[in-house]
Amino acid sequence: MDCLKSSQGYVGQNRAIPGEWREKARQLCWEYNQSAPDQQTRSELLKQLLGTCHPLTFIEPAFRCDYGFNIHTHGLAVINYNCVILDTSPVHIGAGAFIAPGVCLACAGHALDPEQRAEGIGTSRPITLEEDVWIGANAVVCGGVTIGKGSVIGAGSVVTRDIPAGVVAAGVPCRVIRPVTEADRIPPEQMAF
Repeated sequence: MDCLKSSQGYVGQNRAIPGEWREKARQLCWEYNQSAPDQQTRSELLKQLLGTCHPLTFIEPAFRCDYGFNIHTHGLAVINYNCVILDTSPVHIGAGAFIAPGVCLACAGHALDPEQRAEGIGTSRPITLEEDVWIGANAVVCGGVTIGKGSVIGAGSVVTRDIPAGVVAAGVPCRVIRPVTEADRIPPEQMAF
């Protein structure tokens, strides 16, 4: 079962994966989602759930994942309400990541052939969010995708291919719209506080 932690992805029969791996994640997600907004309690649960949990990892409930051990945060990570991470392969979340409500990071897929799909044959490929990535509300990032440093993914996008660093990308399928530039900086005099 080392293939689940592989950076190469895999094709396999989902029924062969030990059920206790998923049950542990379900239990910890349930406890996390029922917890009071006490950061100490939530931090302890995330340390048990995630493969690598940086101390500046903040996840708003409700949160769901398949296994947890394949999710790695590498610095400040702000993950808003109703995030789903199908971590059948490794998911690396770089420092400074902002993930808006309703985002789905989906490493998992299914066989396109209906007979194979009925047999439980699935696919999985890793996802990487480099540093300072912002993913807008209700976006979906598919397996095998890397989003480059400092890029912004527009709300409702479906990301099926790699996105380079330092761009704004949006759409279905997601495509690069323009670079992030100095003109995107908000002037201090426009800030309310």
